[in-house]
Amino acid sequence: MINGSAVEVNGRRYAAPKQPTVVFCIDGCEPDYIAQAVAGGHMPHLKRVLSDGTALLADCVVPSFTNPNNLSIVTGAPPSVHGICGNTLFDVEANEEVLMNDPKWLRAPSILAAVADIGQSVAVVTAKDKLRRLLGHKLRGICFSAEKADQATQQENGIDEVVSLVGMPVPDVYSAELSEFVFAAGVKLIQRQRPDLLYLSTTDYVQHKHAPGDERANRFYAMFDRYLGELDTLGAVFVVTADHGMNAKTRLDASPNVIYLQDLIDDWLGRERARVILPITDPYVVHHGALGSFATIYLNASDVAGVIEKLRALMGVEVVLPRAEAAHRFELPADRIGDVVVVSERSFVLGTSRSRHDLSQLELPLRSHGGISEQRVPLIVNRRIEGLDANRRWRNFDAFDLALNYAQ
Repeated sequence: MINGSAVEVNGRRYAAPKQPTVVFCIDGCEPDYIAQAVAGGHMPHLKRVLSDGTALLADCVVPSFTNPNNLSIVTGAPPSVHGICGNTLFDVEANEEVLMNDPKWLRAPSILAAVADIGQSVAVVTAKDKLRRLLGHKLRGICFSAEKADQATQQENGIDEVVSLVGMPVPDVYSAELSEFVFAAGVKLIQRQRPDLLYLSTTDYVQHKHAPGDERANRFYAMFDRYLGELDTLGAVFVVTADHGMNAKTRLDASPNVIYLQDLIDDWLGRERARVILPITDPYVVHHGALGSFATIYLNASDVAGVIEKLRALMGVEVVLPRAEAAHRFELPADRIGDVVVVSERSFVLGTSRSRHDLSQLELPLRSHGGISEQRVPLIVNRRIEGLDANRRWRNFDAFDLALNYAQ
């Protein structure tokens, strides 16, 4: 619904921005990355924001993966509303696993598109191209990825000559520079085109490889801080949040700490009685080897109770729920998850069969996400907002509410 200078999207009202407004999704930003970088003197601009602005902790949605959370942030709603419940989905009708990169899977409009529809200028820059079509669905504005910035056209992306604008070559997809390209593009767009609303979404390459406080992690956050300082100087309102946190998933010998669900269930029931789906799976498996802390399982109805009982007895398993309970607890679309949902503990990941995971490209120790243990994320605004209840349950998809309804 459009009402002059405001829009209503998925049951929430958003005012139009009065000044350039930027929402950041820093992929994999466990809050301790910021704490360690600030404590080490690597983020002076954000240190000031934490003191003078608004600093909250929030929960992302589970599964704590990229696609569900980016879409939750830009729709202001959980996956039960927008429909994107993983990076990968098991299409029951087609009997195959498919990437959830196509807008056909979306069930709700975005705040970005709605704000553009009332005449505001809107831009989106994402690190990986897998998100571009989802984030830009029905958006009348600029939308491109750093990964394919050199292929951007006015017709497809609302902008061309992106590489010249940013002043950086297109980075390798497995690099910290891919995220820096996103930050640099955001600053250049604010300087040159002054969009009213800007959404910037990075990659978690650094976070998959380096723990909070690590030298290279601090270097990444110092780089991010420089761009935050530039945006502050330009007078932009900004909100920093994340799609998920990140944790080490290793045994004592630093090898990946994996529970191979398909192998286990095949032993219990026999082959071809169950299908394990790992919604973390995407085209960028060098990051994580398709190993995350959330899995969904398709079973015969007669096998569900017995499998749940066995799974709940396993070391490293935190939660096992049947479909309806999982959909309710995690705000997921029940028709797009399996008969059973499994979430592993903080230091464990879930796999299918040992033979299906090529871990040769992983640089140990494995760091990944997907579970409840990666749900806590930062929610930071560079404006002081009085009267907020810091103890309520904030969500990363409250970012646009804070940015547009409180921080202006």
